[in-house]
Amino acid sequence: MGRLVFIGLGLHDERGVTLRGLEEARSADVVFAEEYTSRLSGASLGSLERLMNHKVKTLTRAEVEDGSIVLEAAERSNAALLVAGDPMAATTHVELRLRAARAKIPTEIVHGVSILTAAAGALGLQVYKFGRTTTVPFAAPGFRPTSPLEAILGNRRAGLHTLVLLDLREDGTFLDPKDAIASLLEMASSMKTAEFGARTLACVLSRVGSPQVRAHAAPIADLATRELGPPLHCLVIPGDLHFLEKEALIVFAGAPHDL
Repeated sequence: MGRLVFIGLGLHDERGVTLRGLEEARSADVVFAEEYTSRLSGASLGSLERLMNHKVKTLTRAEVEDGSIVLEAAERSNAALLVAGDPMAATTHVELRLRAARAKIPTEIVHGVSILTAAAGALGLQVYKFGRTTTVPFAAPGFRPTSPLEAILGNRRAGLHTLVLLDLREDGTFLDPKDAIASLLEMASSMKTAEFGARTLACVLSRVGSPQVRAHAAPIADLATRELGPPLHCLVIPGDLHFLEKEALIVFAGAPHDL
């Protein structure tokens, strides 16, 4: 009987993996990676393989959701699954771990730095003041959900900040933050709400975890006219701000002084 180790790669590039994660990957018999829940914008398959001295098989979304390839490998050998950020941030990986448990396959988790907490730190916001995270999807004919804005409004009514993730396609195409802003403003218009609009304070983060991280805070319509840095991006919609959080947004993200 083998085992399955879920290894978080952290943010931006292959250097974000922990020492324990690196040791586990190097000692595994077979190493898989998936890039559809998230990806490292500063890394390539080749750079991962060179660091880990191991061939890495990249799985498609269907292969991860099916899970058979990973579980069959883990039944007879030590298998590792590399995931950007923290591996248990995605429901898909929790489900895969449950399937391994039902098959009596031992599992371990090597946690990694996640955007779920790093976004707060990059902006100087208090992590325990974040509410439900939401994702803005790519628009499609007949598909324009308002659930992302509903989550934001629910958090704001409770005084909480919202981390807004941007959709990522399996081919690596990412939702541009300006398109996400436009979608949120369209949702507000369709919902006829006065609680969210062009003057709502918002933040855009670019390449969190890299030396080139960039942070912007301004009325959301103003952000749509700025150069927001290279991908990957995320948005944060602040709720009630402590005076230290206000100062942090001004100093670290260029927010207006009249917050």
